[in-house]
Amino acid sequence: MYALADCNNFFASCERVFRPELNGKPVIVLSNNDGCAVARSNEAKALGIQMGAPLFKIRDIVEKNHVAVFSSNFALYGDMSRRVQEVLREFAPAVEQYSIDEAFLDLNGLVGKDFDAYAKEISRACWKYTSIPVSVGIAPTKTLAKIASKLCKQYPKLKGGCYMYRPQDIEKVLRKFPVEDVWGIGRRSFRKLAAMGIQSAWDYTQLPQATVRKLFALPGFRTWQELRGIPCIEFEDLIEPRQSICVSRSFAHEITAPQELCSQIATFTETAVHKLREQGSLALELAVFATTNRFKEDLLQTSAGLCVTLPDATADHRTLVMAAVDACRRLYKPGYGYKRAGIVFTRLVQEKGYTRSLFEDPETVQKEASLSGAIDRINKSFGPGAILFGVQGDGKVKNAREHQSPHYTTLWEDLPKVKVE
Repeated sequence: MYALADCNNFFASCERVFRPELNGKPVIVLSNNDGCAVARSNEAKALGIQMGAPLFKIRDIVEKNHVAVFSSNFALYGDMSRRVQEVLREFAPAVEQYSIDEAFLDLNGLVGKDFDAYAKEISRACWKYTSIPVSVGIAPTKTLAKIASKLCKQYPKLKGGCYMYRPQDIEKVLRKFPVEDVWGIGRRSFRKLAAMGIQSAWDYTQLPQATVRKLFALPGFRTWQELRGIPCIEFEDLIEPRQSICVSRSFAHEITAPQELCSQIATFTETAVHKLREQGSLALELAVFATTNRFKEDLLQTSAGLCVTLPDATADHRTLVMAAVDACRRLYKPGYGYKRAGIVFTRLVQEKGYTRSLFEDPETVQKEASLSGAIDRINKSFGPGAILFGVQGDGKVKNAREHQSPHYTTLWEDLPKVKVE
């Protein structure tokens, strides 16, 4: 058996943890620069607020219905996700984090369990220790477990847990479950299925095996098997290192000064270096890019990028920041207003086992390792951005975050304060 734990309306639920008076009220979370709604509570969905709706288009609904609006607070969401994952690890031999708000649990080997009660117990524990509502579906395959978790959201009487294993129950659910909502069915596959008159997940399972393999290749065949109760999507409890790392942002206003653009690129690079070092990787190449505001046709337009091959693979803070800033200075064009920029590390290799160049100076390598290690320890003790390079300025990204909540769990100064009278 496999379980899928899915946090309900995760970003909105994170905001409610520290604002319990918003429970039962409409809440939305906006994208970077407060552009679009990227998370909605059930109450906000009931008002007709669509995923991705621009704030300026729904402002009347927001004001009329007193919708609570939040700017994205990814530091908070990431930390709350970590807390949920810690709870889940108490219930299974192995946990695979699928996304920031979802995780698979491998329940194989848990003999004699009442899995329906177990699903509800996991959900209750997540609520008790994190105040995040979590829907837990348990089924013989990962695909069916995802469907079972969706049932929890649709039917509150399930109390956060659904165990789906009997063939007659699976058939009943799949007959009503839209095929486009099945995990693994992409847009291209859905268009093919719609042309064939396939509407439900059950219809898909009734296609001949040869037809599925011919039209949808191996991924579609795996989904077909999983829906029929045959587990064939591997469980990955170890997170594979990313093959590239990208950090990019849109700015609140166009940036025209080269030093300001370089400051932002340096800050993005520091964030990317943290991710690089966290997974024990080194970068052999980086790319810097910057674009103007395509929605302002009256302004000069450009989309510039520059790729830099490094002398040797590195995860050194100073080396990577200097290389990125140098590339930024070279791609900058005066007279343009840059609205978005970013940094990408590519050609990543694992530090463990990597053979360095014979021409590298061991003393220099040791100094870089000592400096970067010191930066890591300081930022870990006092929070990200506690120590900055001069080129970063204040280290703040020029985003519009008018509605951002405090960093309740990641910054000392934002810790909730309790006043006792």
